[in-house]
Amino acid sequence: MKKQIVQFATPVTLVGGGALGVDDLETALALAPDLIAADGGAGPALAAGYMPEAVIGDFDSLRRADRDRIPPDRLFPIREQDSTDFDKAIRSISAPLVLAVGFLGARVDHQLAAFNVLVRYPERPCVLLGAREVVFHAPPALALDLTPGAIVSLFPMRAVTGRSQGLEWPIDGVDLAPDRRVGTSNRALGEVRIETDGPGLLVIVPRDALEGVMRVLAPGAFPPAPASGPAPARA
Repeated sequence: MKKQIVQFATPVTLVGGGALGVDDLETALALAPDLIAADGGAGPALAAGYMPEAVIGDFDSLRRADRDRIPPDRLFPIREQDSTDFDKAIRSISAPLVLAVGFLGARVDHQLAAFNVLVRYPERPCVLLGAREVVFHAPPALALDLTPGAIVSLFPMRAVTGRSQGLEWPIDGVDLAPDRRVGTSNRALGEVRIETDGPGLLVIVPRDALEGVMRVLAPGAFPPAPASGPAPARA
């Protein structure tokens, strides 16, 4: 069992040192207000005016000037070099869900390493927020309301099978594997339901589905969504 350094009862935002959109932090913090930084991710957080509640990593990319601004009791160095800072952070955070920004859109090797972590810690729900998409590991059963026509890509990080409803091209009877069949650029017909027979499947959906994805992955951490129906009449 990996040691958990910080514990939260609600979803948290994790910021990395990769590509960060102009409104990524604000978007994430509106849904997950507690902020954790993975090593050098503390820099952009501080630059945007946010003080991380914890900084986790080997600190090889944390600038001295940034480190000096952070209270010592919020610094949690993990010196081993056998894992990425994203890995160190994910295994050290106890929370219903981690919303991670600054891990997509920069170096490809870093993105691949982040995907690897999503698959290796399926018991720790995490959503990667990118410029146009969000990426997460599929739970055993998933039901997600999407706009008809929305792109849904399913990328297997290991051999996996499953079933689906609400996709233009169902995955029933399809053997998905990184070196064989993948599910790029499928389309939603509306509500999408996916069941998998084991871990290893990454789901990539449009960024505007972020809040819905978070509610599905951590249903107990959010108040119920407003009921749909006609707006109340004005008095």
